[in-house]
Amino acid sequence: MKIVFTRTALVLLGTIALLSSCSKRQQSQKTGLAYNDKTNGGYMRFRQTHPAPGPGLVPIEGGTFVLGGSADQDVTYDYNNVRQRVTIPSFYMDETEVANQDWLDYLHWISINYPEDHEYYYNALPDTLVWRRPLSYNDPYVENYLRHPAFQDYPVVGVSWDQARDYCAWRTDRVNENILRSTGRLTTWQEQSGGGAGKGKGKNAAATAAAGTPHDPFNTDMYLNGQQRGPAYDGKKMITDLNPNAQATGKGKAPVRPVRLEDGIIKQAYRLPTEAEWEYAALALAGNTQFENINDGKVYPWNGLGVRSPNKKTRGMILANFKRGQGDNAGVGGYLNDKADITAPVRSYPPNDFGLYNMAGNVSEWVKDTYRQTSFEEVEDFNPFRGNEYTNKRLADPSKGVYAKDKYGRPVRDPAVSGKKMKYADLLAMQQKEVAAGNAPANTTAPNGATANPANETLSKSLAGKAYNPDQRGFADTVNTALYGTTTLVNDHSKVYKGGSWNDLAYWLNPATRRFMDEDEASAEVGFRCAMDLVGSPEIYPAGKPHYSTKKPKEFKAR
Repeated sequence: MKIVFTRTALVLLGTIALLSSCSKRQQSQKTGLAYNDKTNGGYMRFRQTHPAPGPGLVPIEGGTFVLGGSADQDVTYDYNNVRQRVTIPSFYMDETEVANQDWLDYLHWISINYPEDHEYYYNALPDTLVWRRPLSYNDPYVENYLRHPAFQDYPVVGVSWDQARDYCAWRTDRVNENILRSTGRLTTWQEQSGGGAGKGKGKNAAATAAAGTPHDPFNTDMYLNGQQRGPAYDGKKMITDLNPNAQATGKGKAPVRPVRLEDGIIKQAYRLPTEAEWEYAALALAGNTQFENINDGKVYPWNGLGVRSPNKKTRGMILANFKRGQGDNAGVGGYLNDKADITAPVRSYPPNDFGLYNMAGNVSEWVKDTYRQTSFEEVEDFNPFRGNEYTNKRLADPSKGVYAKDKYGRPVRDPAVSGKKMKYADLLAMQQKEVAAGNAPANTTAPNGATANPANETLSKSLAGKAYNPDQRGFADTVNTALYGTTTLVNDHSKVYKGGSWNDLAYWLNPATRRFMDEDEASAEVGFRCAMDLVGSPEIYPAGKPHYSTKKPKEFKAR
């Protein structure tokens, strides 16, 4: 009996192993070629899945809603939030506002990587002078608000729209760098810092010594383009390269390669949310929705028409940090109504139904859009946004696909010259035009080794007629700049900020309200949070919901 059971078990295990090995062998549905097989050319296919959000983000399942629909009055008579039904794709958003500690991390990185570049550090500093008022004693905040540990969890303020955008780009690179170093696909943090063997040699001691020359800080675009390779970058756990043309890195070692976007390891870029995304996320109507029926609308990020909690344990408590009335920023001593006078820690007050904190009050927040009074009437009804500025990464050598970089190792971006993919001959000719103008290195040659002709006829024909405008959606609308500051404060650099702040009345807590400020200005009432694109299926929580069944593709067998 025991022997029979053992033999049966072995047969079953063998059958299961065979079936599992067959199921793992994926093949192209169109050619029948096996994937992940180095003997047939190394075609790659990876498991298709929802990528996890980056650090600090929560998923926001998109859908349709009425942009501007939560505003029931227009007390400023701006007529700038006309209602329009739109669809928002699913995306990720920061659970909280970016805090002072987060910004200090940014400043610290600059100080250790560019200790002599005082301009870079200075440009990244928030404007702490925003706390000054002619008839107020706010000087302690000028000195303490950003750097004192007591305020480390408070939202950073005094940052301009330009600074917030720069922070998003920096955060993208640091998150991706940490993922790659922590998994050994780049040199680890210990190896990158010298591994304890080269104390006193400064940053990147071991890597720099191995490479022979200093190297640029990690940049996602440069890395994905294959421009950050070699001993200073390559980790010990890089991905095996199945390309038959790949070269081994050492005797007896399998060829390896950097991570590609197709691997699903690199995160999407952090960015500012669009105005429509921010308003949709603040309302969080998904919490009031069942079977596509919205049971109740909202005026604020919480349910109800009031600003106090209706729950038994917290009844009467203020739900956000705002100014209750003239001269009342905190309430009566002994029983402060919102527990704050200026800003409050970023995890204060109950989160909304998406799990987002302080989507009303505390600080207003920058969004990505360029301000126009008529934006809601003119934008698309899918993923509305105003402010597109199309750019291309400049090529230092088009024949090799090498990006030009600035002094910080980041790709140089130029205004787009075409609304569609250019022909290769046109691309080379455009590059020569840039070289002639002194905008690019003069190292570009045509594929056959001959220098490309700046006066290429194909280029002149393809770009003849009306010049292509890299701003196709309202960023550079015709505005009489001579009237700026006289009859209007709106220009091409006016950016939208949303939500009420600690110094605003309750009207501005409504997610549909919108204001604007110049992109290089800052305020003690304005901060920001980041967002990230969600790639793939928009459904975030499919469990327990009906779905159509689909058949797997039939496997092809060569006969």
